[in-house]
Amino acid sequence: MAETDTADPRTNGPGKDDPRTEGQRTWFTRFLDTVEWLGNALPHPVTLFALLCVIIIFLSGILGFFEISVSDPRPKDAAGRAEDGMIRVISLLDGAGLRMIVENLVENFVSFVPLGTVLVALLGVGVADKSGLLSALIRSIVLKAPARLVVAAVVFAGIVSNTASEMGYVVLVPLAGVIFLGLGRHPLAGMAAAFAGVSGGYSANLLLGTVDPLLAGITEEAAHLIDEDYTVHAAANWFFMIISTFVITAVGTFVTLRFVEPKLGKYDPSNASEDLSDEGNMDPITDAERRGMKAAGISVLVLLGLVLLTVVPEWGALRDPETGGLISDPETGDSINSPFFNGIVAMIFVFFLIPGFVFGRVAGTMRTDRDVINAMADTLGSLGLYIVLVFFAAQFVAYFGWTNLGQVLAVVGAQGLENIGLTGPLVFLFFILLCCFVNLSLGSASAQWAITAPIFVPMLMLIGYAPETIQAAYRIGDSTTNIITPMMSYFGLILAFVAKYDRNAGIGTVIAMMLPYTIFFLTVWIILFYVWVFALGLPVGPGAATYYP
Repeated sequence: MAETDTADPRTNGPGKDDPRTEGQRTWFTRFLDTVEWLGNALPHPVTLFALLCVIIIFLSGILGFFEISVSDPRPKDAAGRAEDGMIRVISLLDGAGLRMIVENLVENFVSFVPLGTVLVALLGVGVADKSGLLSALIRSIVLKAPARLVVAAVVFAGIVSNTASEMGYVVLVPLAGVIFLGLGRHPLAGMAAAFAGVSGGYSANLLLGTVDPLLAGITEEAAHLIDEDYTVHAAANWFFMIISTFVITAVGTFVTLRFVEPKLGKYDPSNASEDLSDEGNMDPITDAERRGMKAAGISVLVLLGLVLLTVVPEWGALRDPETGGLISDPETGDSINSPFFNGIVAMIFVFFLIPGFVFGRVAGTMRTDRDVINAMADTLGSLGLYIVLVFFAAQFVAYFGWTNLGQVLAVVGAQGLENIGLTGPLVFLFFILLCCFVNLSLGSASAQWAITAPIFVPMLMLIGYAPETIQAAYRIGDSTTNIITPMMSYFGLILAFVAKYDRNAGIGTVIAMMLPYTIFFLTVWIILFYVWVFALGLPVGPGAATYYP
């Protein structure tokens, strides 16, 4: 324990005299220290939204008093366009504004699109999680992988696990450390690979998760500032997510093998903060779990067959009842939102609920309907903070729309981009980098998007880009810096896991370990975005447009 004499009492990590930190305090390290200080200075996201609501009320009163307005760029027959073609700031700091706030407080909350979609999706995900299905699937992916492919398996499992993100952080990250220790490799390398997949690859997946309807709902609310009829479904970025899964898995594997593992070197168990004599002996998948996964797989195939009956035939019930199309109008080729994609949240609910219960029933972890109900209740019971956050976020979005501040800011911003000639695809490079920077101080994907979407979605729509494409670009910036910001909600948990194997580890240890992933993920993901969207002209999701007319 004598080694802890060099620990920094502020971080419980290496102090300035520790030989491991010699020469490491570069300008970038000092920059991250500043970001950490600024992030800690920010109020809680709930408080932040409450303050933003107050700011909007007073700002609308000031700008409304001076009758600030801009020319409306929408067509003359567009819904919501004023007769004189002007967009004016509406004041909430008067009698009419006060009445709007008081009368619509509850309606703003209950009609906020992300609230219902996330709650419904989590009812199904909670059953699959509590039954043990998700944990068994991840363990089977990682434990069955050949030794030479174990890194790729860990990163891939991390990406897939972010369908139910808490499970990835809580289960896979510590499990990866045990796996690598059992293989005689540095456990922190395994944890880094898992953390990179779960959090750095947060916007890649083969499946749709709870974050997809959440972000789509916020994007749709923001798009309504320009087009009241625009809809964004939960699968809006699915195609880009699928290809990103394989790209990020390859990049994460490369970074782990080429940079992280060599830097960490051979592991010395004497650095551990507790006895590791029992570590590395992992419990394999049990026979009951194996039977449960087989039964769950059969239930998934049955569900897929039923879904195909509703979408493949021309008479399918989940095709558009007027055009018979699924993604586009067969006659005009225009994109449509069929009942299938409008109801994708229902699909998420069913495809987690039924296989989850089937697994639990066969594996013995769930026996009656009470177990299913308790799993749902426990999952929703953990969402208290999220619901409080949504309440204030919903008021902020509503006030932003009522005052026309979002529209005015979007028009001014779009005109500014046009004036400097930044209306082409290059604008997304600056947008993604800005999202990366904001994410360093505001680690919640939903909180950050709820604040920035009402500004950037209308702005980029006005220079010709579709909300689905804008959302895909945002998700790149949001994901890649998750793993290097202490503001990310699970960063403290990851630090605790790391400290188990290195008692001198601190915030800087984790940031230094994860920084190569951020650099390579961001670089490769931006290249993929430009190649996929602009070079190949492929949509980011089913029925998703690239450009907005």
